[in-house]
Amino acid sequence: MMLRIGMLGGMSWESTAEYYRLVNELVRDRLGGLHSADCLVRSVDFAPIEEKQVSGRWEEAGAALAAAAVELERGGAELLVLCTNTMHKVAPAIEQAISIPFINLLDATASAVKKTGTTTVGLLGTAFTMEQDFYRDGLSAHGLQVLVPDQEDRALIHRVIYDELCVGTVSDDSRKEYQRIIADLASRGAEGVILGCTEIELLISQEDANVPLFPTTAIHAEAAVDAALSGTIIR
Repeated sequence: MMLRIGMLGGMSWESTAEYYRLVNELVRDRLGGLHSADCLVRSVDFAPIEEKQVSGRWEEAGAALAAAAVELERGGAELLVLCTNTMHKVAPAIEQAISIPFINLLDATASAVKKTGTTTVGLLGTAFTMEQDFYRDGLSAHGLQVLVPDQEDRALIHRVIYDELCVGTVSDDSRKEYQRIIADLASRGAEGVILGCTEIELLISQEDANVPLFPTTAIHAEAAVDAALSGTIIR
């Protein structure tokens, strides 16, 4: 029996589309034939959420996403996936609002990193993800040491995400800048690099780096499918 996956996305829709593709491909590969994922997608308008991010109104953002999560549960979702890295800052508000299992991206990512024996990782993501405690602390709780780029490079990474990738622009120049930043993190001791923003996987793949990359969208999608097919939640 396959559990119904609730996908809470739209942040941005570009990355949510990638989640949908990956989850369905994984179910097809696992079950064969014409199988696809039993899922519901709730895609929010990103602009009001982004405004709340910038102005620091995280509690309001959390309340909005919690309400959307409740809609998914009422619609029949049997587990929930929040299709964004940054908004895992408000994951506690979402978890408190629902009674179905919540597949936490940070837990799934940390588990995937630890399976490789990696203990020190670089982190790329939005400025909120790289600079605020919630993401780094979530990884540190699993015993990982986290390195982030310097301030100038953090600003560049953030700008590319919001001004380019979130609106469907994929630039070779930006890819080269990300490659430079990944190489710098490796020179500082990162044994691998977490792509801690769903949109980054639209720009960077393993062939662009000389250290292992941990693509959180792919990792999270696989954790969701694992849970849907087995009922086992990564903690």
